[in-house]
Amino acid sequence: MNRLLKVGLVAATMFASVLTATVAAAQETIRFAVTDIDGMEALQADMGPFKDAFEKVSGLKVEFFAVSGRTVAVEAMAAEQVDFVLTGPAEYVVFNARMKAIPVVTWNRPDYYSNIVVLDGSPEQSVADLKGKKISFGEIGSTSQHLAPATLLAEGGLVYATDYEPVFLNRNVAVEALIKGEISAIGLNRTHIDSITEKFPDQKFRVLVKGPDLPNDVLLASPTVRPEVIETVRKAFAEHGPELLAAVTSQENNAKFLGGGFTPDVTDADYDQVRKMYENVGVTEFLAFLE
Repeated sequence: MNRLLKVGLVAATMFASVLTATVAAAQETIRFAVTDIDGMEALQADMGPFKDAFEKVSGLKVEFFAVSGRTVAVEAMAAEQVDFVLTGPAEYVVFNARMKAIPVVTWNRPDYYSNIVVLDGSPEQSVADLKGKKISFGEIGSTSQHLAPATLLAEGGLVYATDYEPVFLNRNVAVEALIKGEISAIGLNRTHIDSITEKFPDQKFRVLVKGPDLPNDVLLASPTVRPEVIETVRKAFAEHGPELLAAVTSQENNAKFLGGGFTPDVTDADYDQVRKMYENVGVTEFLAFLE
């Protein structure tokens, strides 16, 4: 066999290998979960259009993995049952601490920040005025309903669970308690202000303190996922963001992402702010969710 023929055969073999690897990656199935969507029926309804659009632009196949919350999702990833999880900032910190989950792309939420809210006619004019009072938060461990509002209070000089009494009430129940004078303030995010204003049209609320924009929700990958697959996912969002966002927001339950977008150059350091929030409620290790 002459030298040119040998070179040609080697080149052909290398090309075939690259082509095979590319096809294999394109046909790979990734298992996908969302921590705040409960059950398969809801997951298919809320994320079905996104799944179809993502498969089209990425070449990957998506297999939904239904969970009933963040704890189930992190255990599923630890057991290598799920590859990618869409979750919130506080949850990401735990996923990363538990198994070095990799941030792939953020799902950005416009007007995503926290507030401390009081009744418009209440005597409190500053965070300091809430000392010794009872303050309600939303879901325990939530970034925007617990950790960030508690941080706003800490920045105002109030030590968590020492200078005030934290309670965790359903949002509408909390508003009713606020009206009755049973609590003095509520920690919630911007969207929730719209919700309570609509629910209680005869009441006026006042933002005592508004926080900065929060780190966004994030699609994270298990450390067992091959780097080339992660890169394929990241590239799909980078190159087809508007198309994927349109698919996501076509479902009413995903309205929080309207006007948002995706950021594929996210890093773990982007969530150090959330780790500081955990510390403000007395948590210094991030291996479990607050319950």
